[in-house]
This record gives sequence, C-alpha cells and structure tokens, in this order.
Amino acid sequence: MLICSARDILAARKRITAFIHRTPILTNTGVDDEMSATIFFKCENLQKTGSFKFRGALNAVASLSTEERARGVVAHSSGNHAQALALAAQIHGIQSHIVMPENSNPVKVAATQSYGAHVVHCMPTHEARHKAAARLIEETGARFIHPSDDRFVIAGQGTAVCELIEDVGELDLIVAPLGGGGLLSGTLLAASHLLPSAQVIGCEPAGADDAYRSLQAGRRITDFVPKTIADGLRTPLGENTFAIIREHVPRIVLVSEQQILDAMQTVWNRLRIVIEPSSAVAVAPLLTGAIDVRGKRVGVILSGGNVDLSVLFDDLRNQAG
Repeated sequence: MLICSARDILAARKRITAFIHRTPILTNTGVDDEMSATIFFKCENLQKTGSFKFRGALNAVASLSTEERARGVVAHSSGNHAQALALAAQIHGIQSHIVMPENSNPVKVAATQSYGAHVVHCMPTHEARHKAAARLIEETGARFIHPSDDRFVIAGQGTAVCELIEDVGELDLIVAPLGGGGLLSGTLLAASHLLPSAQVIGCEPAGADDAYRSLQAGRRITDFVPKTIADGLRTPLGENTFAIIREHVPRIVLVSEQQILDAMQTVWNRLRIVIEPSSAVAVAPLLTGAIDVRGKRVGVILSGGNVDLSVLFDDLRNQAG
C-alpha cells in the first residue's frame, strides 16, 4: 500500500491554497514551432521561497497536531527545503530548526534565518546532516520533516500539477525533474487521478542517476556520490518515493551537465525567467529530442529559481568600471 494517494493531494489543496501562489503557466510560440508541439511551463520558480518545496513543507506543517506544533519542526537541507519549511513554520507560528551544511549558499542561509529558523551548521556530508538533525530532535522533541519522503510533503508537491491540469486542460505528457522524488511522486499520483491518459516522465542528471539505476536494479541505490550542478537533485530516492515511482513512471531520462546549462540559457532567452539547474533538467530532454514531443501537448514543471547571480553581477560591475 502506497503511503500517499490522490485523496491526500486533494486534501492538501484545501490546507495550503490560501497561503501559496497559484503560479503562472508560460508558453512561447518560438519554442512550440521548433518542437512541433505545445509546451506549457508551470512556473514554480515564482512560488514563495522560490520553489515548489513550499507546497510540501506547508502541507506537512499544516497537518501537525497541536502537541506536535508546540515542539516545532526539524529538517536538514542546503537550500530550498530549508527556506520552505522555515516559512511554513513561521506562518503557523511554530519554531523551526534547520541543519545546513557549512558550504551552503550564504544567500539561502540568510533567507532561511529571515523566516525565523534556528539554523545549525554541520560538515557537508550526509552523515553529519543526519547526526545533527538527530541531536536537535533529541534536545527539542521537534518533528522531523523529510524533504521528499514524507506523506504530507508528497501530497503538497502534487498540488502543482493539479493547477497545471486545471489551467490548460488535456495533456499528452508531463515532465518533472527527479531528485529525492517528492515532486515526481506527487505529480504521478495527481496525474493518474485527474488525467490518467497522460504520460509522466522523470528527468535526472546523469551525474546523479541513482533513480535511473534503482529502477534498473529493482532496489534503491543509496551509496553514490552525486556530481551535478543541479544541487536540488543530489538527494537519493526515499523508500516511499521509490515505491510510487517504480509503480507509475514509464521511464527516466538522463541529461548531461552541458545540456542543463543550455536549457537554463534557452529558458532565459525565450521565456525571460531565471530557473535553477534542477528545473532545467526537465527542460533539457525536450530541447535535445531525448523525449519526442512532436504533435503533443506537454506540461513541464519548472521546479525552482533559486540561483545565486552574484558572480554575474560582479562581472557586470567590473565591466562598468
């Protein structure tokens, strides 16, 4: 029995709709003409905290009991989940404790703290993150909110594709990036309920292909060292997300680092929006033809837009003299 269902996603919508942005859907005639398809980009890069993660974190916090809220929440994250959970906790008036690696982007650390989170730094290893989170749980009694493998997180992430389907109608194909699997799992469950004829495909960096290899092996691959600029997709599949994806997803497409960068640039040139590398992973296979979209109506979830542009602006300042 799967931990999450379409009913959970519909319940999540009722909990979070008043607090989230109903993010826009963009189209581009030039992109459509080049691909001989109709592409709808669901812009979760314009969601609060800059990514889809806010949906799942908010639903998880909103689902806590009164007793659990009194003790607060704990998570470990280098960026998007950290910010999302911190804001969700602030909205509901509870304390959040976030473990962040020492090499986390300072902009993301500052944003997390600005939402009232108690940030604890650790060494940049999975073991150090887990140990630090365990200590906080022991000290505070706070509830751990997993960034992707939590039932309520998965349900919250699934609300994005609910909006997509409501806004654009029938789709032949839905494409989403794949890291820990929360977004893809929620997308699979929601689409199977609302639009069962649509195919859902997950996209993963070739340098962090644990999900691709896990499906081939028939078991979760967790012992790997990710090497990708798509930092939001370096997390391995959880037990729950692996079960959902294994049952529902027809295929996983891998993309290279150069293809990720090309996709980021294309989205900026055509749609005039900034997306992070993790988002670009879902765009790249359309541009390369790895996913055949000719004649199809395609939904693409742009998962986030948290990019540190300081290097770009430093260069511009230097050019300005």
